[in-house]
Amino acid sequence: MASTERKHEICSPFLPRRNALRKTSAEIVSEARQSLRVQSTQRPFTPRDGERQLFGKNSTRADNRPPSAFSLHAQNFDAPDSRPGSGTRLSPLDHKPKFPVPCDAEDPFKAFPKPPTDPLEVKRGLAGARTRLLRAGSLTTLPPVEGHTDVKERLIPGPGQKQTSAKRLGSADPTEVCSGPNKPGPRRAASENRIKQPGDDSGVRPTECSTGRRTGLANGDTRTTSTEEDAESFLWNNMIAPLLQQLESVAAGSSEGSVDRLCDLCERLHGTLAEADMLGRRCKRRSGILRALFRLIDLNSAQLNLHIAKLCLALCVNGNNLLNICKLIFQISRSENNDILFQNNSIIDSLLGILSNEDMSASGEALLYCVGTLKFLSGNSAVLRLLLDKNCIGVAQKLIQRLCMTEDTNFAMAGHILVQLTGTLRNLADHPDSRRLFISFSLLSELCLVLRHHCKDQDICTNISRIYSKLSSYSECRLALAQTPDCYQLFLELLSKHHQKQDLVVRLLFTLGNLTAKSNEARLRLFQCKGCLGILLQLYDSYQRRDDSLPSPTSSPGKPPVPPMSVQEGDDVLVKLIRVLANMCIHRAVGPALATNTSCIQLLLETLELRSVQESEELLVNVAATINNLSFYQEESSLLRHSQLAIAKLMLKLLISSSMDAMLEATRVYGNLSQSKDVRDFIMQNKVHQFVVTLLDSKSTEMCFSACGVLTNLALDPPNRVSLSLEGAAAKLVDCLKDLGPGDWQLAGQVCQALWNMIGGGSEKLLDKQERDSLLEILVTYLDKEEALQWIENEDMRDYHRTCWELEFLPVAQKLVKTFQPLDPTA
Repeated sequence: MASTERKHEICSPFLPRRNALRKTSAEIVSEARQSLRVQSTQRPFTPRDGERQLFGKNSTRADNRPPSAFSLHAQNFDAPDSRPGSGTRLSPLDHKPKFPVPCDAEDPFKAFPKPPTDPLEVKRGLAGARTRLLRAGSLTTLPPVEGHTDVKERLIPGPGQKQTSAKRLGSADPTEVCSGPNKPGPRRAASENRIKQPGDDSGVRPTECSTGRRTGLANGDTRTTSTEEDAESFLWNNMIAPLLQQLESVAAGSSEGSVDRLCDLCERLHGTLAEADMLGRRCKRRSGILRALFRLIDLNSAQLNLHIAKLCLALCVNGNNLLNICKLIFQISRSENNDILFQNNSIIDSLLGILSNEDMSASGEALLYCVGTLKFLSGNSAVLRLLLDKNCIGVAQKLIQRLCMTEDTNFAMAGHILVQLTGTLRNLADHPDSRRLFISFSLLSELCLVLRHHCKDQDICTNISRIYSKLSSYSECRLALAQTPDCYQLFLELLSKHHQKQDLVVRLLFTLGNLTAKSNEARLRLFQCKGCLGILLQLYDSYQRRDDSLPSPTSSPGKPPVPPMSVQEGDDVLVKLIRVLANMCIHRAVGPALATNTSCIQLLLETLELRSVQESEELLVNVAATINNLSFYQEESSLLRHSQLAIAKLMLKLLISSSMDAMLEATRVYGNLSQSKDVRDFIMQNKVHQFVVTLLDSKSTEMCFSACGVLTNLALDPPNRVSLSLEGAAAKLVDCLKDLGPGDWQLAGQVCQALWNMIGGGSEKLLDKQERDSLLEILVTYLDKEEALQWIENEDMRDYHRTCWELEFLPVAQKLVKTFQPLDPTA
């Protein structure tokens, strides 16, 4: 017959074309599919700490680290916060004058009132009120607000008097408020005279009014100061003091709902001070307010303490008080049940303000507890969103820059703070909206600088590695990190320095795997780093579980041991490490170097020998994928060429396993190795071809594609064609073409190549008439371009499928049709 006389061309082995000509997009995709493959793996899981602590149970810090648990009481706070005390405490006046004391023209200090000699009189003045205000007690019912109800009455002028308001007091002539020797002034209310008593902690100076008037006539600045003090006194007596008295009254009782009332009073006090521009350190009676607030802390209410803390921070406490307020907030944040309180309170703004303004050398411990609070809160998704909206990442970036410039004397405290700060950023990195902020604030590069400065601190390095492992999964973050100078060398140095720290190692390797997954430049830059292969292979050897009797390919006498770990932990490191090797060898300059590296090949083969698919499935799949990539390089010096039979034997346990991923990778390896006659003989002798034919029944296009590649190579040898035919390979190939061909023209082309090689000397030896007719009908239908591509709706995909159809399917299908048509002239 004509077909038997026609010279039959055998298709080339299942090997990707490697020519110097410019390839189309379909050819590039085809080569990637047939040979070199990027490996993927899951990001390492980071369990949350069971308890909220500054430093978790796995921390490696010394015992002198700041504590996470402590007790705070009112006595821990310093009441006269505004300025240091003089050591002398003045007593209140023993009378309630209707008119200010006149000044002595020669000696104004003689006009100062003398303290009472009878101590019983002291208790009846302001001291008694202050004693009640500062006394700690149980909660009580909120009494009617005093001082607010009669403010308007005090501002209403009497007969013949001028109308006076709080606004006018700030600019009025002091003689309208304070009388001289011959001019009586307006009579003050009893409560006003009682509140305005001299005392060091209240900030009130005796007879300020009269002395200010007298000196103000000669000095305009002093006169203005006196006027401002009078205005503050008015606000204090009529607005602030009544609120403090109500706080004292409610705190002394024990009624239900008193905490809410105290919180409301704190909010009103905050608002009043803000409206009067008396926040910060501008209020001269500031220490009296702080003393009253500190007393309320002993009530031990988280909700109330947050209001107190917010007001104290607004009053700009410093020193020991700032530290204790930050500790108080930190203590509240340790309970997840209190997270809702932070959502309904602007205390987060105050914390971010501390991080922006406080100096590390003076307030390092306060900053530590402040950032520790944010770390705890960032574990809550609702608060995390608030932190992003309030520019927490921008504040963190500025703080990192300041901490990196810390002097040696504060280096340890800077490290403690950075542990909390990087822990906060680790949580923030979970939110999708954070990625653009990490990039815009150049935080990925800033964190590399932190790693440089604190490379010995395992806690900091681990937190940053967690940030990188999260963000490097996204292309925009990978690009930003790849542009950081020397980041690859830095990661390798950390891997070498902390090779025993498993959770740090696995995340750095995962990050390197992400960087090398889609960037050819990254593959080369990593490979060219000093000691790259040596560090990676030494790490591989350290985490390779083996019997003591087995020699180590990279063993050295001084190599420190890796601490004991579970099978899963050791496998996780190797999975990420081997993925880096698999991705690196895709580069044409790196692949041959790895293929000729004795230690690399020995470690890969040893892993296949030591592990089982049941316990280490992902690890063995990655090893097989790496071997598949390395087998692409067929240089004479390649060790894989001399180990092909050993590899073929080791692939058997993957092929016959129950894991589809393991079977797929083993089939791909056989597809490359079966170019060798020795490997093809091994496959036929060990009945491997029967498993491969069975894989054609799979509904997976990848599985069928790899199986077709093996069959294409096996059919190069005429004796093998008969064995394949007896296994029903030809019929299964036709079914595969019919079912999967229209959706994957690369697969359809590979099926046709396998059929072409299996036909050999003539088609009558392969298929019966019914099977030939069915195959011809399929081929004729598929050769109609419009018919073949009609179901592809996406225009971009249609172009891709058209290219694959033209390059991969059409040439081989046309040859098959010409071979079969003479057998049936009516076809």
